[in-house]
Amino acid sequence: MKCYCVVDFKTALKMMDQPTPEPKGAEVLIEVRAAGVCHSDIHIWEGGYDLGNGRTLSLKERGIKLPMTMGHETAGTVVAMGPDAKGIEKGKNYLVYPWIGCGKCPACVEDDLENYCAAPQYLGVHRDGGYADHLLVPNAKYLIDIGDLDPAMIAPYACSGITTFGALNKVGAKTFQKHPVVIMGAGGLGLMCLALLKAQNGAGAIVVDIDPAKRKAAMDAGALAAIDGAAPDAAQQIIAANGGKLVHAVIDLVGAPSTTSLGFDTLIKGGKLVIVGLFGGAAPWPIAFIPMKALQIIGSYTGSLAEMRDLMKLVKDGKITPIPVHKHPLADADKVLTSLREGKVTGRAVLTA
Repeated sequence: MKCYCVVDFKTALKMMDQPTPEPKGAEVLIEVRAAGVCHSDIHIWEGGYDLGNGRTLSLKERGIKLPMTMGHETAGTVVAMGPDAKGIEKGKNYLVYPWIGCGKCPACVEDDLENYCAAPQYLGVHRDGGYADHLLVPNAKYLIDIGDLDPAMIAPYACSGITTFGALNKVGAKTFQKHPVVIMGAGGLGLMCLALLKAQNGAGAIVVDIDPAKRKAAMDAGALAAIDGAAPDAAQQIIAANGGKLVHAVIDLVGAPSTTSLGFDTLIKGGKLVIVGLFGGAAPWPIAFIPMKALQIIGSYTGSLAEMRDLMKLVKDGKITPIPVHKHPLADADKVLTSLREGKVTGRAVLTA
């Protein structure tokens, strides 16, 4: 099979021919129809995450081995399965849940939260992913039937969809249905978050982004306001857009010191700052203000398999307005990743067969 691999961090992806896997046990082999290109892939390609204060989290030191095939937003057709694979059919299309755990730790066994596993086996991160013409899925339970829906439109739900769905669940419907939330970032995740808010009767969102084109995309998608986060009075603009009041919740899909600081400064006492983005850096807040403002600062990493199934029910019921998806041939994987790295992608870029 052909795959486009990271052979050295920060170098161009390389096309490689590798043996097509033969599924055993409960494993399933899918022929990839669509693979989303996610901002997290940039961090993987770079080989680490910025921890601030001159420190870096090295993926190599954490056991990530090269060459590696990225791609954790994958949809495809079942072409082979092991004898123990149940509940799926050859020839049908499925979305792949990629946030797979070790299956042994408390997060996996007791809490059904494989996305919080301490020894994860995430597809496209720890195991080969969807930048390929075939993908081996460890167990049929990670496949969700998508019927006749377009795989390219559905693939982004495996990350941008489930990630924003999980973040909104942490805010809670009781809050986001009564009060507008602030969304930091109007890329693929930001537009997805807007769509999910609308699908769940949310009170709307004030979106913050430094890119004028992305702010326009947010307004076109129904944002209440779109504010330049680099503006010196950005905090005042956010409060003004919320009727002159501090906000109840901020979902930070960027995760940079500037965005978390802006979110922190606009929250009501007792509000929630849900941090999703992995841009990196050190926390910028005065520690004393956290208890004084009684803030809840919550990290959110993707979502559970149960949440993935709940999300896909909304999709199948037609309740979610699709975000803009731009299709590219698999052979352009490196070009698309470069475009994303340069901030040239609005919506979601998806590699297709």
